[in-house]
Amino acid sequence: MRTNHSRRNFLKTASIGSLLAVNIPQIAAAAVKSPAAKKITLSNEDIILFQGDSITDARRKKDDNNPNSPAALGTSYPFLAAAELLTRYPGKNLKCYNKGVSGNKVYQLAERWQADCLDLKPTVLSILVGVNDFWHTLVNGYTGTIKTYRDDYKALLDRTKQQLPDVKLVIGEPYAVIGVRSVDDKWYPAFNEYRQAAREIAESYGAVFIPYQEVYDKAQKSAPGSYWTIDGVHPSLAGARLMAEAWLQTVKG
Repeated sequence: MRTNHSRRNFLKTASIGSLLAVNIPQIAAAAVKSPAAKKITLSNEDIILFQGDSITDARRKKDDNNPNSPAALGTSYPFLAAAELLTRYPGKNLKCYNKGVSGNKVYQLAERWQADCLDLKPTVLSILVGVNDFWHTLVNGYTGTIKTYRDDYKALLDRTKQQLPDVKLVIGEPYAVIGVRSVDDKWYPAFNEYRQAAREIAESYGAVFIPYQEVYDKAQKSAPGSYWTIDGVHPSLAGARLMAEAWLQTVKG
C-alpha cells in the first residue's frame, strides 16, 4: 500500500513536471504571437547585443568581452536565447553579447552606451530596462519620473539610430510579479505607466516588442509567481527559460 501511494505521488509529480515543460513554448507563444506581431529576420554575421539591468546582467563575467562566451552571457535569458540561436543557425556565424549591468536605469545605460553598445556595432539590439526606473523611486530615493523614463529612452534610441541606422531593435516590456517578495500594491497603478511607455516607444521606433508581463501572467496559470521569479522581478531558472522562449518567438532565420 505504501509503495502504491509513493508510486502515485511520483506519477503525479512527473505529470505536472511534463506539463510545465511542454507548456513553456506554448505560454510564450500565446503571449507574443498575434496577427500584427512584428518579427526580425536574422542575417548571416549578425551581431546580437542584449542590454539592460540585473535581469539581463545575471552575474555575467564583465571582463570577458568575447562573443558567444558562456561566462560573458550570464545565467539568465540572454545565455539561454543565445545558446538556442547558435544551435538553430550554425551556418550564420552569429555573435552574441550581453552587456547588461545590475541596477541600471535608462540614464545609466546612456552613460556607458558608446563602449557597451555603439562600439560593438550590433545589428540586433535587445533592450530590457525600466523596472529600476520605477522600483528605485520606492527604495533608493531616485527622483526620476515616468517623463524621465520616456525622455531618456527616446534620447538613447535616437542616438543609437543616428549611428546604427539599420539596427534591428527588440524592446522588452518591464514587468513585475505582484505578491512575490519585493513587489506589492505600492507598485500599482504607477508601474503600469512604465510598461505602457515601453510599448509605445517600441511602436514609434519600429521595434519588436516582447510583452514580458503578459508572458509571466500567463505562466502563473501553470505555476505560482514564486516558481517563475525569485523576488517578483528577477527570474528563477524556469523564468529565465520562459523569457528566452518569448525572445526567440520574435526572431526568425
